[in-house]
Amino acid sequence: MALTAIPAGKVPTDLLARLLAADRPLPPEVRLGPGIGEDACAIDVEAGVLIAATDPITLTTSELGRYGVIVNANDVAVMGVRPRWFLATVLLPLGTTTDTIEQLFASMRSGLDEVGATLVGGHTEVTGAVSQPVIVGQMLGLATDGRFVATAGARSGDIIVQVGPVPIEGAAVLAVEAADRLAAVDDEVVAAAARAQRDPGISVVDAAIAATSLGATAMHDPTEGGAASGLHELALAAGAAVRVDRSQVAWFDPGVQVCRALGADPWATLASGSLLATFPPERVDAAVEVLSSPNRPAVVIGAMEAGAGVRDVNGMPIEWPDRDEVARVLAT
Repeated sequence: MALTAIPAGKVPTDLLARLLAADRPLPPEVRLGPGIGEDACAIDVEAGVLIAATDPITLTTSELGRYGVIVNANDVAVMGVRPRWFLATVLLPLGTTTDTIEQLFASMRSGLDEVGATLVGGHTEVTGAVSQPVIVGQMLGLATDGRFVATAGARSGDIIVQVGPVPIEGAAVLAVEAADRLAAVDDEVVAAAARAQRDPGISVVDAAIAATSLGATAMHDPTEGGAASGLHELALAAGAAVRVDRSQVAWFDPGVQVCRALGADPWATLASGSLLATFPPERVDAAVEVLSSPNRPAVVIGAMEAGAGVRDVNGMPIEWPDRDEVARVLAT
């Protein structure tokens, strides 16, 4: 039987789910372990509940340190906990200069200042194992009151709020890494896409902490696979279905234009910078009002319901992308 190679990007969901299901039972202090759609783990410690997340940055080398910090900070914040401590494993290709390393750490400090976290450890080396700089971050936070928000907390009847448009991160990565293929796109649009990682920005830390105080039952940080994957992960984690109104989704127009020029589907394009949060119906209006800002709108896009999968309001399935569009575009 021929073996099928896995393309660049996340490991297929069915394979990952099978691998995680084969693990041994978790010890009692692990309140929340690995699962599809969960952004971090939760572990009981004497001082409260430790929230820990890890993510690599592999699709871009621009602002690598800052990306590494903020993407991991988002994963802690969507658990309702402020990120505090950051560790980083930095792998650099042969030929890396001192200036490159100094710039990477300056970028990392910029991200740490933005989210209010501190670098507490890690490892940095130059190695022939990589062809471009790679950072694998780990972010930690502490819930001293023992409370956190899991993606699995969404329930049938909860309303889904999107905070921040999509695709912000995808826009920034594609505008930089595929710039040579964007000659037909207006220069101002490409420039807006390229600076998207700072304006409107890829951090959802403040929005997630605010959503927690407003009574969010679940939150999720859609990343690889874009909004479509994020909604599927939300549904799977909660053991429920998602009904989404496509017409209400908030789109980042420069990102959409860049995607179209490259033949990419905005629905399946890197979406850091947007937050998915669910609320009981009676809390939605207040949440939308508080969470909305001029460049980061908060909009109701759908609801949780009994069943499984993601469909639009007409009952048409929204497919779970096989891979992220940024990975696909950059591989061609």
